[in-house]
Order: sequence, then structure tokens, then C-alpha cells
Amino acid sequence: MNIELKKKVMVVGGGIAGLTAAWELSRMNIDVHIVEKTCFLGGHAIKLCCKATEECQQCGACSVEKMMKNVVNESGINIHLSTEIENINRNGNFKVSLNKGPEYIDSRLCTNCGACFEKCPEHGAIIQGFSKNNTPLYGIMEEKISLIKDFCKDICPEGAISLDKKGSSENLDVDAVIIATGFQPFDPEIEGTYGYNKFDNVISGMDLEESLRQNGCALKPSDGEKPEKVAFIQCVGSRDERLGNLWCSQVCCPYALRMAEVIKNKNPETEIFMFYMDIQNTGNSFPVFYEKCKSDMEFIRNIPIDIIPVENNRVKIRYLNDNDGSPLIEEFDLVVLSIGITPGEDSNKLSKIFDIALDEDGFISNGNKFNNSSTSSRGIFLAGTAGGPKNIADSMANAGQAVCEALNYLGGEEPIQ
Repeated sequence: MNIELKKKVMVVGGGIAGLTAAWELSRMNIDVHIVEKTCFLGGHAIKLCCKATEECQQCGACSVEKMMKNVVNESGINIHLSTEIENINRNGNFKVSLNKGPEYIDSRLCTNCGACFEKCPEHGAIIQGFSKNNTPLYGIMEEKISLIKDFCKDICPEGAISLDKKGSSENLDVDAVIIATGFQPFDPEIEGTYGYNKFDNVISGMDLEESLRQNGCALKPSDGEKPEKVAFIQCVGSRDERLGNLWCSQVCCPYALRMAEVIKNKNPETEIFMFYMDIQNTGNSFPVFYEKCKSDMEFIRNIPIDIIPVENNRVKIRYLNDNDGSPLIEEFDLVVLSIGITPGEDSNKLSKIFDIALDEDGFISNGNKFNNSSTSSRGIFLAGTAGGPKNIADSMANAGQAVCEALNYLGGEEPIQ
């Protein structure tokens, strides 16, 4: 492979796959532009908690922080936050038109002191990133600016906030594109029968991740106390014919089991029940890990019918006896819905902009059966969960494969057909 002139690659998406692709490209002396539509890097993976107990559980959460630090400190990687792709023209290389949102917080002046976030009178108007490597660590929601105009005039000691900023346009010329736009977590409100956002102590797996990350333990939203009895319900939004989501999300079993072990490690007296269809293998050490889980919690091979609220913010789960089909009811302090991976919300838009195909489930399609990071359009490559469910380690490995294929393309090598 011979790349004589320095090339440019655009990576669309700043989650773990996009960060990994950008970092590996920069190691090969490629100019990289990360285009991220939100005001923070890290995607969904940066929100995940460490699940170590007595030893590392290989959940991959720490990998995201390390990779982000690499990327933000690399001069050869250009980061475009709050930026979306408007259109793309192709005449040899790719000419990309970008729309960049207003930079309400000047990253050159912001010291991440947190005064704006802590004192903001309007909930959700100023948001905080999940990583200290986000610069700035705070973002302002455009739809709520009118509610905080007076507040923001004098609150920042560095004068870093300006709510009169306007968006801008930018053009990029790049030689290849890697799409790493990630996934959309399934919305458990769609399921309907489990009372998410109706019953205080029914939460999603992502909600539990946040609780463990912030508090170091699981807490009941109703009163902030530790639960004594917890139920995990698997395959919420995955493998569900009613929803048309027939795929396995692959990550739900590992994260549920690991979080259950964290809860048990923090409070051994907690009773934990796991409602499941079947348990997916989580890697080479899975048999030993699974045996420990079976000794620490109750496994019920049945998906509940529904959830009924009872006194003291507890809930009852109705399910069928696996042996004779008779109805059973169990009462819990906290219910965790293990939500699955669904196609990214921008997949349809991107498929039109880049003229790439989607698969039957709505994920971006692999256009080459021999190179599973290629798309149906030459010079455009695919990384991470934009192409389907993957865990953190697999997303990083897939990003590495996308980089290899992009480098071959830039060097003039034809992909295997």
C-alpha cells in the first residue's frame, strides 16, 4: 500500500467506533475530521459505568474514556461538534457541506467550573457531558435559550457564554468517509406493558448505568433508597415479533448480568431475579462468570406478561410458570428493563445523503460480503453499531477493520468482491 499524498478522511459520529477509527487513521498520518451532531463526544458508550467487582469484568467502559483522551489531544484530528451533514457531492473525492450549530459556550474561555450548570434555574437548559475530556464539559439546549437569557448574562465568571451566537456553514473536501453514527437505544415506553415513565421504580438499563456511575450503587427513584429486591427483564425491544425487531441486540445479557453483580457486590443481601428467553455468551470467561451469577441470583426463563403498581411504590410482575403455564405474581422494589439496540435515528437521512443501502432491519447495510465494513457506495465505510448490534470491544475491532479498508482504498487497492 502506498499513499504518497496526505489524505483526508471524514468520520461521521463521535462514539467509540468513530473515536477509534479517527485515532487509528491519525496514527497513519491521515488528516481526520470527526463530525458529531451533539455537543459531546463519546456517544452512548461514554455513559456506561465501570462494572468491576473484585476484578475487572471486561465491560469496556474504561476503553471509551482512554480513547477519547487520545483523540482530543491529537493535533491531526479535527473535531466538529454540534455539526450535521447537509449534503455531499462526489467528483473524484467527496465535497461535504456541513451545518454547524451555534457555539454558545466558548471552549477557549470555559474552565469547566460548572457555575452555569449548578445554578441554572431551568432544568435541562444546560447539560453536562459524561467525560472530563469533553471541552467544554457543558452544553446549552437551543430550544430553551429564551428561558435562560437573563440568567446567563452574568453567571459565567470567564464570560464564556454568549447566547447571541449564530450557526455557520462549512465545506470539507475529503478522500473517504467512515460512518460511525451508532445506534438508538430502544424506547421502553413503546413496549407499553411494563410501566416505564409511569411507575417510579421501573427503569431502563441505561438509567441504571447512570445511577451506578453517579452514585456507585442502585437506588430507587421513588425515595433514593437501596432496593432489597430487584428484577431484570431481558429482551425489551429485541427479538420481539410484535415490534418487528427480530434481531438479538447482543449487549443486553452482558450488561444486565454485570450490573446485577455490581449490585450484589455492593449489597450481598439484595435479592435479584433475571427474567429471560436465553442468556447470550459474553466471551471466553463466560462459563465461570455465568456460574457465579447463577449462585448469586434467581433465573426465570420467562418474559413477564405485565407489571402492576402496588403500595409503597413497589410493583408486581405477572408471569407464567414455565412448567405448567399457571400464572405467578412476584413483588419487587425495582424493575430494570434491559433495552436493546435499534437503528440510529439518522440512518434514513444518511442513506439518502451518501446513497448507501439499509438492511431489512434499518441498519446501514454491509455492501460487500467479504469486507463487512464496506458499504454499497465506493469510498464509504462502516464502523460500529451503525451496521448492527455490537458491544464496545467489537465496535472498536470493527472500526479498526474499517480503517484498514479505507487505507486500502486510499492506496488504490481494490476491495475483494
